[in-house]
Amino acid sequence: MSNTTYTVVSNPSAFEGGSLHVLFAGESQTKPLHRLGPRIYDFYLLHHVISGKGTFTSLQQSYSIEPGQSFLIQPDQLVSYEADEYEPWHYRWVAFTGPGAPALVKAAGFTSAQPLAGPRQSRSRAVLLRQIQRVFQEQGQNAHLQAGGYLMLLMGALAETSGAGTVDIVRPGNDGEQLVQQVIRYLSSQYTEAVSIEAMAETLGYNRAYLSRLFKQRTGLSPMTFLIKLRVDKARFLLRERLELTIEQTASSVGFHDPLYFSKQFRRFYGHSPSAYREMIRQARK
Repeated sequence: MSNTTYTVVSNPSAFEGGSLHVLFAGESQTKPLHRLGPRIYDFYLLHHVISGKGTFTSLQQSYSIEPGQSFLIQPDQLVSYEADEYEPWHYRWVAFTGPGAPALVKAAGFTSAQPLAGPRQSRSRAVLLRQIQRVFQEQGQNAHLQAGGYLMLLMGALAETSGAGTVDIVRPGNDGEQLVQQVIRYLSSQYTEAVSIEAMAETLGYNRAYLSRLFKQRTGLSPMTFLIKLRVDKARFLLRERLELTIEQTASSVGFHDPLYFSKQFRRFYGHSPSAYREMIRQARK
């Protein structure tokens, strides 16, 4: 049996602004039947079990926790947890709070009814928790930023474990609104880049032909036409609000690298050239 150890390191920074604040992190090799609670906490407390076993109880529901699993204690919930008599657990933990914490916890797949995460990506979780301890031990001026970053990575790994935040593959006959919104978000954030519909479909995890067909059924436009219209609308705004930009600079700013092609597409949607539209704006402001 391993020797009993206990280490906890607090955040050396007094900075508590922002939406997320990491309070402390620790690690322990517990004694057999080591028990905490019943008690409540006023912060989130995430434990990750490296080895050993134990039992976690929350909302009058008990869970057997095995190596590689993680469990989350939510604020103001009566909980208790106890190490196994023969294989007491060795775990790491992190405590955090802040206005953004509930949404982060939800995105990672935790709920009051589901406080556990399985053993997938177990090693990465243990490493990230150790990194939070390390930055607190080093007591750097930016420890709060580094710890927050590691916590975000940790929650991302947990989200992959739980399946939270992942894309459900949309099949014909199902509601494709989720897919449409995903495509719109993708194009709206990437419109200045050299967008490939093939690459977008691969990134989002869909068949290209199916994605294009469903998107057009729902919006009346193909993804590429939607992208071109989005770029033209962004350019129209710049032509109106940034008069110091040339037509070529405006085109380049919204993802058109050929000014003539830009002019052709602008005329396609608005019936006149970019230069004519800008002149109309200038005349209207005199």
